[in-house]
Amino acid sequence: MKVAVIGGGAAGFFAAIHAKINHPTAQVIIYEKSKKLLAKVKVSGGGRCNVTNGCTEIKELVKAYPRGGKKLKQAFRTFSTPDTMEWFESRGVHLVIQEDNCVFPVSQSSQSVIDCMMIEARTLGIVIEVTRGVKSIKRVGDNLEVGFGDKYRAVLMDKVVVATGGSPKRSGLDWLAALNHKIEDPVPSLFTFNMPSESVKELMGIVVEKTLVSIQGTKLKADGPLLITHWGMSGPAILKLSAFGARLLSEIGYEFKVQVNWVNEVNNEVVLKVLKGIIAEHSNKILANYRPYLLPERLWHYLLKKSELPLKKRWGELGKKGANKLVSLLTNDIYEVKGKTTFKEEFVTCGGVSLESIDFSTMQSKVCPNLYFAGEVMDIDGITGGYNFQSAWTTGFIAGKLG
Repeated sequence: MKVAVIGGGAAGFFAAIHAKINHPTAQVIIYEKSKKLLAKVKVSGGGRCNVTNGCTEIKELVKAYPRGGKKLKQAFRTFSTPDTMEWFESRGVHLVIQEDNCVFPVSQSSQSVIDCMMIEARTLGIVIEVTRGVKSIKRVGDNLEVGFGDKYRAVLMDKVVVATGGSPKRSGLDWLAALNHKIEDPVPSLFTFNMPSESVKELMGIVVEKTLVSIQGTKLKADGPLLITHWGMSGPAILKLSAFGARLLSEIGYEFKVQVNWVNEVNNEVVLKVLKGIIAEHSNKILANYRPYLLPERLWHYLLKKSELPLKKRWGELGKKGANKLVSLLTNDIYEVKGKTTFKEEFVTCGGVSLESIDFSTMQSKVCPNLYFAGEVMDIDGITGGYNFQSAWTTGFIAGKLG
């Protein structure tokens, strides 16, 4: 049996490795269009590679996927986060689960993961061809003809796994649409918010650990740490919001207002009670020197100026009007967003081959027998935290059965 795996990334390697493990006599070839293998693995997590997430409850795990969660629920029963950890650990890549549940190699280097995959592929006798971009797939009886354009001669395969990753443009998926697969238009997911007209950028580098962010006029909400950058806002809360709002934010041209709750408390009465407690116990302290919710000092001073309250004013002099002003700013601070910036080199797309075109029990195409899918080429994407890699490992593992 001849098996072609298109794409030399995480999903492609995992599918190829398991195709060879499941079918030892098969000839398995990985075709990668660039010169680089496992490129996204290399840059992930700032070069440390966030292999997976420590969440073991499938019901909780699927909540991290704005698209594809329902289908992955079924797939995770076959290969989930503990399976990933066991797979790498058993091959000498020791892992550590951080406080935020992100899982990294103990070495804190993505090279450990890359070396593991390369050694595994080499040991199994998988052939790897770089600079071999696939341009087309045609059905020839029960076989599939893989075409490379004019540069190389087409090859006939028994089975093909497509693991080409996310395509930033719809045109990059035309060759799969030509086989009658339904395509969901790709748009960016996981991006940071640009705020060209907002002075909050002067606070770049500040992280607020517990925030709640939402997009005005929508039901989109996310919580978690928020990072202020020199162009606007980033951090897990913003990235989560961008992932769940990917399609809607694309439709409105990335121009909207974001509401920031700096204290992650939705009940204003609770926040007012906290401020009244400070007024009662620390009435002589000046506003600038006593920070509610242990907010970063620079942010607290910025919020006081924004609410037009003098930094030297004493808490006891705040009054009802001043307290209400602060409550409003702490729980509903509004910023104008105009544009986005892709999050580091970790480009993630919402969209791809529609899950309606795929049988998730095997990852086989419903419209083209012997063609399988793995990874982000499908309309699956997760938030940051190792979730995108986990869906790559899971779908690659199932596709590798070639069932």
